[in-house]
Amino acid sequence: MRVHARQILVSTVIVAVCAALGVFVARPGLSEADADALTARYGFAAEILNPAPANARRERVVAPDLHQIRGWISSVGAAAALSDVRGQGWAGDLCLVDPRDDSVTLRPVRLADPNGYEPVRLVPTGLPYDHTMAPMGCVPVDIDADGDSDHVVHYWGRSPVVYLNTTGPGAPVAGGYRAVELVTPMAVWNSGTLNVGDIDGDGNLDLLIGNYFPDGARVLDPDATDETRMQMQDSMSLARNAGTNRLLLGKPTGRPDELPAFTDVSTALSREAAGSWTLATGLQDLTGDGLPELYQANDFGPDQLLLNQSTPGNVKFTEVRGERDMTSPKSTVLGWDSFKGMGVTFTYDGDAPLPTVVVSNITTPFALHESNFAFTPAGTPADLAAGRLPFDERSEELGLARAGWCWDVRGGDFDNDGVDEIMQANGFLKGETNRWPMLQELAMGNDDLLRFPAFWPNFGPGDDLSGHEPNRFWVRGPDGRYADLAERAGIATDDNTRALAYGDVDGDNKLDAVVANQWEDSVLLRNTAPAGPAADLRLVRPAPAGGPDAVTDVIGAQVRLHHPDRPQRTQLYPANGHTGVSAPLAHLALPGGGSTPATISWRDAQGQHEAKVDVRPGHGTILLTSDGTAVVR
Repeated sequence: MRVHARQILVSTVIVAVCAALGVFVARPGLSEADADALTARYGFAAEILNPAPANARRERVVAPDLHQIRGWISSVGAAAALSDVRGQGWAGDLCLVDPRDDSVTLRPVRLADPNGYEPVRLVPTGLPYDHTMAPMGCVPVDIDADGDSDHVVHYWGRSPVVYLNTTGPGAPVAGGYRAVELVTPMAVWNSGTLNVGDIDGDGNLDLLIGNYFPDGARVLDPDATDETRMQMQDSMSLARNAGTNRLLLGKPTGRPDELPAFTDVSTALSREAAGSWTLATGLQDLTGDGLPELYQANDFGPDQLLLNQSTPGNVKFTEVRGERDMTSPKSTVLGWDSFKGMGVTFTYDGDAPLPTVVVSNITTPFALHESNFAFTPAGTPADLAAGRLPFDERSEELGLARAGWCWDVRGGDFDNDGVDEIMQANGFLKGETNRWPMLQELAMGNDDLLRFPAFWPNFGPGDDLSGHEPNRFWVRGPDGRYADLAERAGIATDDNTRALAYGDVDGDNKLDAVVANQWEDSVLLRNTAPAGPAADLRLVRPAPAGGPDAVTDVIGAQVRLHHPDRPQRTQLYPANGHTGVSAPLAHLALPGGGSTPATISWRDAQGQHEAKVDVRPGHGTILLTSDGTAVVR
């Protein structure tokens, strides 16, 4: 009897301890009242962007050795980019990549646009292009610095193509773009992401291309029976056998509608950085010298934060890694992490000198339950310049750790209160049969076998891997933690989203969002919230290859808004992330309206500049000159 009583007592104590621990590890949440109050600040109207084309498909034709995992191979390709091709003053134009027919089209964002035009398809006329190639993303950029919008499209199966705008600002027209090779001769690359910025500080725009599958691998060629270059990742957590990431320094010719001279300086990337399976990149000046640091979000291996120590024409990166302490799992330490990085964004707390770096990973419950990252400031820009990582990982504490199978992630202020909300794209392979047990078996297998497609489980039609997870809409609550209000805001559909792009698409000074979906209609989430006043600023400089009044966007320009209640900071890197490209506008909340002082800094061939301006609600243009002045136009 005494033994039995002792066993009951021990069992009771164990249950009590487990219950207590459960209370401590339970995620805190908003009260219903707080959630309702927060949700009331947001509203969205969903509008279809691209109804299904004729003969729409739902998977890709792939190389014979990849046929059994064609569902996995077919999981990417949707992309979206916002810009102002027509010169309306807001982001009413969209470059959309639809994998259902592998089309790349320029179109008005809104089907109901009264000043709209017929979609224009970007086709690489006159260049090698066939069924073994497919577009993966589109980046608007004035690449020849003549004052109009060109577009760079990157692909699997070939190197990127530049579509030079030969008709100038205005509605796109058929035949108004000339396709030219970015690199000559054309190479077989499998490019998953592309970013734009002035890496070496010479005043010209450079291109950073994240290549996924090995160079030369004919991933989409059904006749590639002799393919020897194709490999999958050689590790679940340390893979470095991808295609080579490329860094191309640009130098415009000074003549309109001509491709700049590009110099390949990819050797400036370390062997590890160049060979990573990169799905997203983020550019951001984190040290205050006007040069952007580089964050690489890598699939199947550690991410990298690269300190930029370049000078014009000479690129130098140094990787800065975090240090592990007694309470930090190795997998959450930047540079040592082992997760599946697929998106990255930077969001500032007021005008703090360093942002929080939010990174998407796989966080599916009962599956590869990794963690998103939220690297928050824990030091100064000077620390980073000295080679010390000034960030701590706090995603769980902030409520951002768990979201699903995540892709693009993007911060932006949807209610114009001066605090960013965060959207996160979710979903992978939509079907009816759950294949997570098979993927888990692969994940626990021998890394030496992973690179061989024959050892992967079948992923084909009808299979499901996190295919019904809603996108997330993270809103910061009164306690400083983020809560997902997507369902309450009516945007928690189970679309499989790859890319997010932000911009004011209708001129009302409120951010809208484009959601690019894989094998499904893409959607505009038009902002209907009762938001306060804001400014959308285009930061430009004279376009050297254009006419006397031509201007071009100053990618990399920075703005500090000195609002007494809501100071803010932002940097202009529209192509940060996976395959979503936001409009090249600085969106700043102006609570109370009126005029607010701001500081703008930028870098050009003459060096780094800083100027003061007054910002007012509405859409505006600020001309930045080489003598260091900023003129509100």
